[in-house]
Amino acid sequence: MKAITSLTALVLGASLAGAALAQTGTGGDTPPAQAGAGAAAAVSGNAPAQGQTPQDAPDATDAAGTDDATADTAQKPLPEGVDITPDHTENGRWYNAEGIPTFKIEDDGTVDFATFNGYRRYSAECHVCHGPDGEGSTYAPALKDSVLRMDYYDFQQIVASGQQQVNAAQNQVMPAFGTNRNVWCYIDDIYAYLLARGTDQLPRGRPARKGPKTDEFAAQEDSCMSM
Repeated sequence: MKAITSLTALVLGASLAGAALAQTGTGGDTPPAQAGAGAAAAVSGNAPAQGQTPQDAPDATDAAGTDDATADTAQKPLPEGVDITPDHTENGRWYNAEGIPTFKIEDDGTVDFATFNGYRRYSAECHVCHGPDGEGSTYAPALKDSVLRMDYYDFQQIVASGQQQVNAAQNQVMPAFGTNRNVWCYIDDIYAYLLARGTDQLPRGRPARKGPKTDEFAAQEDSCMSM
């Protein structure tokens, strides 16, 4: 079952709350939303204002001039159980044979629209804590690496419900994003983007070329954002 539908009952039946992932003593508010489902272990930071539409989501790194960013895009060996092979599409998104989100990049570097959208959503919602391009920060992990070590459904659960790590060395809280439509409605896109980054198939920065936004993608987006 796909991320966009798999945890709907869990998320809509719960009242999720959390503080922004930050250093000890720093908190943040997650705006209440009445949306979506599930989440990915990757997102934290400042959520957009309530009622913000998909078109309003900022492209946080677009102004940084990263279109010319270069990186080694040769595929590195994948951890056991990680399958990035695109098998079929659903709602304008690519999935592997087991129904796990993945990406598709053409020979000319064109990425599928969902993966490009994952870059935009990550840049708007996650990079504040987890660093640009999934690279991590001084107080939050590199999500491009996390997606290669973590089961996809565990990834969903952590983003949906949040996570707290408290010990003698740290007191960090990742808020729950299961009710944030600007995260949950695009959780598969964020995951696919991080997977492309983690496997070195996508360089840092804004993808230079993107595929078209399909009618199926737009219809699912409208449905999720209007819930």
